[in-house]
Amino acid sequence: MTELVVRASMGSMSAWSELAPAFTRLTGHKLIVIQESSTTLEQTLASNAPADLMVMYGEPMDDIIRRGLVLAGSSAVFARAAVGLSVKSGAPWPDIGTPEAFKRAVLGGRSLCYSYGGSGGVAAQAMERLGIAEQMKPKTIRSQGGPAAAYVARGEAEMAIQQVNVSKPVAGTDYVGDLPGELHEYIVFSIAVMAGSREPEAATALIRFVTSPQAEPLLRKGLMEPAAG
Repeated sequence: MTELVVRASMGSMSAWSELAPAFTRLTGHKLIVIQESSTTLEQTLASNAPADLMVMYGEPMDDIIRRGLVLAGSSAVFARAAVGLSVKSGAPWPDIGTPEAFKRAVLGGRSLCYSYGGSGGVAAQAMERLGIAEQMKPKTIRSQGGPAAAYVARGEAEMAIQQVNVSKPVAGTDYVGDLPGELHEYIVFSIAVMAGSREPEAATALIRFVTSPQAEPLLRKGLMEPAAG
């Protein structure tokens, strides 16, 4: 049985619980999926840690491609995840149906948590678009080493913004909904074969699988969507 090492962004991990066993059943290839953080990505690459594939979003993946660390032409967009607001279970749900309502909700809240990753960038951009970035600074907490919603569950923040697939599984919290209107952006994930892969053919087969119609229901089980929506 061929083993493939997949270094995957934390934001995509919900998909692999479904994708990995399905791919193994289909091909016999076993996946070893290692959770990766964009903040530790450079250390991983510098250490030449073994990997057959990389799964990452946005700028970190663009940088990997620019540096020639993946096989030319192997990168493919395969999944996306919505970004939204969570509160503690049992707490009143704020109205976030429009950008103005969302603005009132976060300004009226005691604290807001979001990450340093892709969804954190969406959150920060939303504050800028609403013209409240400076007002929100004193009440903003940046999550590290776990979901932003976990801070809400522990009572360390009143509200959290992160991807739906990362937020919903956090016990003790409720996912209120996606960011409204023009404030919302999807976090889009790509997968590529690493230049040092020892199993490039099997790695390419995984890319074909995760971008195929077979993968769509598996992605949705993981609270994500196929890249085309």
